[in-house]
Amino acid sequence: MKTKYEGKRTAPSKPEIMAPAGDFPSLDAAVKAGADAVYFGIKGFNMRAGARNFSPSQLKKIARICHSNGLKAYATLNTIYYESELRKLDLIVKKMADAEIDAVIAWDCAAISAAKKYGVEVFLSTQASVSNSESAAAYFKKFGIRRFVLARECSLADIKKIKSAVSKKTGGAKIEIEVFAHGAMCVAQSGRCFMSEFLSGKSANRGECTQPCRRQYRVIDESDNALTIGEGCVMSPKDLCVIPFIEKLFEAGVDSLKIEGRNRNPEYVFSAVSAYRRLRDFYLENRRKKNFEFDFERAKNDALNEVSKVFNRGFSDGFYMGRPVGDWTSDGNKASGKKRIVGHVTKFFPKISVAEISVDAFPIKLGDEIQIEGEKSGFVRAAVESMQIDGKAVSRAEKGVKVGIKVPSPLRRNDKVYTILSAR
Repeated sequence: MKTKYEGKRTAPSKPEIMAPAGDFPSLDAAVKAGADAVYFGIKGFNMRAGARNFSPSQLKKIARICHSNGLKAYATLNTIYYESELRKLDLIVKKMADAEIDAVIAWDCAAISAAKKYGVEVFLSTQASVSNSESAAAYFKKFGIRRFVLARECSLADIKKIKSAVSKKTGGAKIEIEVFAHGAMCVAQSGRCFMSEFLSGKSANRGECTQPCRRQYRVIDESDNALTIGEGCVMSPKDLCVIPFIEKLFEAGVDSLKIEGRNRNPEYVFSAVSAYRRLRDFYLENRRKKNFEFDFERAKNDALNEVSKVFNRGFSDGFYMGRPVGDWTSDGNKASGKKRIVGHVTKFFPKISVAEISVDAFPIKLGDEIQIEGEKSGFVRAAVESMQIDGKAVSRAEKGVKVGIKVPSPLRRNDKVYTILSAR
């Protein structure tokens, strides 16, 4: 059976930038940042139960937003499913097919079978821990799966070998390799952890992880003497970031770079996607030009500065360059920037594209960068170039007033307004 995704694959010479979308503002941020695709979850049926996620009734809206902006829409069905959930799983996959979702990310055979039943392309989740060409070829021959999200423990050398070998073992079939490029890493092998379930009864393999690894721990002996283990959180790895060596992933033949973060906020999505999109495009457009290496290093530094502004635990190469021995301990947020709540939108005047903003918490002034988030308005960033209070131009608006500010796109009442500040 020919699926909806066949014939529309990303060319190997232009790796896809795939963005996380935990809610509509993050989806909007991904669109505006230039993502090629987004991946999202349905409530109760994916590995990020803590994200806001979406309902089945919103599938057509998600697909419409993505397709009208030239993006692919991928749904995550990457958890495990119990017998009592099979009927619901079947209904959800049918709705995904009806909504023309481009692919599902799965590894449970029940989800794979349901997707095949309704003609939806399947990308094999990293939870399946595919680490070699034999495994990939077996999944292709059994289920017709053509894209694999490799186990996170694979190195660059592994990726090159797998990509080359699997093509031969599948008779030259077009096999795609998707890898994580940015975001949180898990201390457990391939992300399959039982610590959360043991301590709190919430299974990481059902998307409910309470992240006990992200805490500081103390060892108490039989005499009640306590010792704090190390500095920071000893089981909380740094975040993955491939920016310093991104060209090596391109050269390895990777087809899709995936940004982790469906639990994170829209500015994280916007910053990460923007940085990776610019680097990908710069590489493709300039790699044969004189002085490329110098210019690309500068571009990578700019991209690294950009992603450093939003939430991160410090950065690691992951397993791409070998075992990340020194990267399993972090001590919290290392972001060089932060957002601060200003207030909310009370009115919007469409003819002049001006929002009336109630300054509820912190003041706002000319030159500030503001960020507005709303379920329907999405993600909006703008520089404050002019402000008015009661029709008079002002340079600063204090707490307790309502101020008019020109904005680039329509807003709605109660949209949240923030300023973007340096954390240093």
